[in-house]
Amino acid sequence: MSSRTGTALVTGPTAGIGRSFADQLARRGHDLVLVARDVARLEEVAGELRASYGVEVEVLPADLTDRAALATVEARLRDPARPVELLVNNAGFGLKHRFLDNDADAETAMLDVLVTAVLRLSHAALGPMAERGRGGVINVSSVAAFLPRGTYAAAKAWVNSFSEWAANEYRPHGVTVMSLCPGFTKTEFHERMDVSRGSAPDFLWLDADDLVVRALADYDKGRVYSIPGAQYKVITTAARLVPNSLLQRFQALGRR
Repeated sequence: MSSRTGTALVTGPTAGIGRSFADQLARRGHDLVLVARDVARLEEVAGELRASYGVEVEVLPADLTDRAALATVEARLRDPARPVELLVNNAGFGLKHRFLDNDADAETAMLDVLVTAVLRLSHAALGPMAERGRGGVINVSSVAAFLPRGTYAAAKAWVNSFSEWAANEYRPHGVTVMSLCPGFTKTEFHERMDVSRGSAPDFLWLDADDLVVRALADYDKGRVYSIPGAQYKVITTAARLVPNSLLQRFQALGRR
């Protein structure tokens, strides 16, 4: 698989932020490896991207909660004959209810996707990238990482901490690592949680395509964090200054 700008591997590319990454990276000339559970949707998206942008698109079905399936994606990232220049760890989901109202297995599955998969796929990608002296990883985190909002926020806080460390650790090796922290975004994410668009004020909702345009611009500049939207830059700055006891009053936002 050859490309003018290298191959990008995107997890969760069939809708929302992941689909926008796939579109915009293909427009830039990247060949793609698309990773998701739904084979039919993967094939549909792959066909549309090939037709629209003339790039090669490899489909790699995998459930990232399944360690054996995850291993196939890790092996693809390590394949020296088909190097991946950019990894976008985008796959994820949230749980609507509070911790004790969720099944422990559901909580564990969310942790597997949000943390374990990010760790293992980054580990698989960063080694070859550091050896080549080029490459990058974009980890899709969340503004929730800056707020005390349960296990989802805790997982995303881990993504931020890991990404910040990796950005500094591997920059001397020519590798860029960035944490993308979107807020509420108009995608299927909240629909799958059975959360209505009215659960948060209109001004907080971002457009996925605009968000990814800003994210890629930040990545091109080598930034460690990308926080799209002026409103979320204000929120994340305030979150560092306001006591957690006060921030916890906003726990219900985005759950209706």
